[in-house]
Amino acid sequence: MSSGSIRVLVVDDYEPWHGFVAKVLKKQPELEIVGRVCDGLVAVEQAEQLQPDLILLDIGLPTLNGIEAATRIRQFSPSSKILFVSENHSVDIAEKALSTGAGGYVVKSDAGIELLAGIQAVLKGKRFVSASVAAHFLATATLSAAQMSLSWLVMLISGIR
Repeated sequence: MSSGSIRVLVVDDYEPWHGFVAKVLKKQPELEIVGRVCDGLVAVEQAEQLQPDLILLDIGLPTLNGIEAATRIRQFSPSSKILFVSENHSVDIAEKALSTGAGGYVVKSDAGIELLAGIQAVLKGKRFVSASVAAHFLATATLSAAQMSLSWLVMLISGIR
């Protein structure tokens, strides 16, 4: 391992996914896979032992789901950055995942285009969310802002009377 390498732990229970990630990460020679696990509890143990720079973490894992694993990983490997990679498009799930302190959320169906961008953003300390999920965040935020503006308008009109 070179001193400039970024150590990556891949956590997913679908073996073909590990192959896909290895292929994608080969495009970035500074990214080195130091561990591959398929169980949430083992992920916590490996994170504590390996202290990786980055953890690519699925949500649907046996023994301990990815969100619970991330919460525990924060305790044992606080400097590891976490990028969730899940097939789940739910905004609620993405929000729960990000609330663990993770730096990003990539939907697996978008990973061919977004995985490296997500990794680069998270490693720089930025937040990254797949475009397919971000669109839902934006729509929700726009709706909330419109509802808030409407509430202020109603209060203003009520105060004028």
